Amino acid sequence: MSLVYSTLTSIINRISDEFHDSFLFTTIFSILSFIENQWVNSYFKRLYPSEDFLKFLNKNEILKNHIFNPLLVLFLFAFFLILSMNNPSRSLVCTLIIAFIFFFIGSAILPKYFFNGNTENMLRFERRDIYSIGFCLILVSIVFFGLSIASVGGIPLLRPSIRYLLKPAFTMPVFLIIPGTCLVAGAYLKDFQDGKITRSQARFRFIFLLAMNTALLLLLGYRTPLLASFLIIIIIGFYGNIVSLWEVVIGGLVGIGAIIGIGYFRSVSEMTITSSTNPFYTLQSRADFTLHVLNLLDFLGGNFGLTHGKLLASSIPGSALGPRMMVGKLIAWRTEVTVTPTLIGQMVVDFGKVGVAAGMCILGFTLGIGFKILQKTKDYFYISIYSLILTYSILGIETGILDIQVILYFMIASFIYILNIVKTRN
Repeated sequence: MSLVYSTLTSIINRISDEFHDSFLFTTIFSILSFIENQWVNSYFKRLYPSEDFLKFLNKNEILKNHIFNPLLVLFLFAFFLILSMNNPSRSLVCTLIIAFIFFFIGSAILPKYFFNGNTENMLRFERRDIYSIGFCLILVSIVFFGLSIASVGGIPLLRPSIRYLLKPAFTMPVFLIIPGTCLVAGAYLKDFQDGKITRSQARFRFIFLLAMNTALLLLLGYRTPLLASFLIIIIIGFYGNIVSLWEVVIGGLVGIGAIIGIGYFRSVSEMTITSSTNPFYTLQSRADFTLHVLNLLDFLGGNFGLTHGKLLASSIPGSALGPRMMVGKLIAWRTEVTVTPTLIGQMVVDFGKVGVAAGMCILGFTLGIGFKILQKTKDYFYISIYSLILTYSILGIETGILDIQVILYFMIASFIYILNIVKTRN
């Protein structure tokens, strides 16, 4: 395994070095370095609120130490369900109780039995390797962004109708900018931890990464991946002491506002609602529809499931139907639409209430172990990987964890955590 990793990172480091040495990227980084110096020494930067702004937030121990605890997923899931104006069925209430209990067991109880001793034997990753992987992922996403725009002959943000003409073969690689940003931000955090760059420099680089994500993803008309980038930067920055607690809170409010605003204006432009409609209606209607879908899936799944893994397997590229199209077929016999099944929708329709118990326990355990490693080591890589899987767990509350690349993120994270469990027990 170490030979495969060494060979792969050697190739990726070579590619990264070649690009960094090219005239184009030398020019780009020189310009960015100049802008960064102007930022760090700017007078206007001093007008920005200090870390002590809204300092009363720091007195709240829950916010200060547990704002990104894995249990945040349960809190947000409950909030999403409350948004709906419809009532869940009795069977679904039972399923939700099972989901919440087993997630709590996996995230809060089981991790207590691991990593209670010396953690020096944990895997450590070279900063250069992680940066190169992230940089190459961003390059791939930029290339496919150009192909996506060219394939539809316009910018989906400006012409919403052509968004539905985007080809998944081109858009899916664009989303690699999210893990790429995660790894590059982690590398910058490592530089900050080692004293190679100042906090102001690290903050500028985080802002630049977020701006780049915003430019690519917003122009394609996608809001969920954009929110993923936003969350990742916030989580890494918070645990790396680059972002203050008050900025996390304000950022969260801005993020919620962005979701509501983008959804509202997109719905108005597509004439699905009128300008006089309550902006919160778009959020409530989504919650209503998603809960209705979950009610139907719970009825179909019962105690032991209906599709027995076929829905999860449909995530594999080349499948006749994608997972969300398969959900559409199951509940409405329509394969031309995609339907979001919530975090537990796939689990219940594949394996029933039993599957929900197992799936939520595994998900909770993965997040719980990742959170404990983060707290124990404060290592830049483990902060980054935890931010990635927590972000997609939060977004999966509505969309489900069904995209093949997202499933791979969880598999890689789980594999690394298992290796650490084995190494520290020897």
